[in-house]
Amino acid sequence: MKRLAAGLLLVGGAAQAQTPLLDARTAQAIVAGCANHAASKAQSQAVVVVDRGGGVVASLRMDRVGAGPMAFAVKKAEAVAAWGFETAGMAEGAKGTPGFAFAPAVVTVPGGIPVWSADGKARIGAVGVSGEDPADDVACAQAGIAAAGLRSERLR
Repeated sequence: MKRLAAGLLLVGGAAQAQTPLLDARTAQAIVAGCANHAASKAQSQAVVVVDRGGGVVASLRMDRVGAGPMAFAVKKAEAVAAWGFETAGMAEGAKGTPGFAFAPAVVTVPGGIPVWSADGKARIGAVGVSGEDPADDVACAQAGIAAAGLRSERLR
């Protein structure tokens, strides 16, 4: 029985080692990169970084950002974690698929972006940004991801 338990621990540990994780330090680097980008444009943003399961790992509500944009940033990040693609794609999907906009965890406003590992092979989380024009939200999310040395798109 002890051998079986030890073997299961080894198998479980090996599986975890193969899947890159979005740790707190990396999530904070994404937030900092986004905040620096926003500050350079004299903007204020709410930034939320979640893991693959949608759990918040790091967040920031910059000065002059209210509770509404912060809640919206959370929803954008959670939507990307749930569906695996950016919220701008959800907006496009809603145009061509009747009822998609009303599906669970769908957000049809740009500003939610997936986070891919540095090699672009594993989706490790998502970023949601809100507080400015949706195009600025997207640019901020992408800047944060790049500042952390990660990718916002899958490499094929």
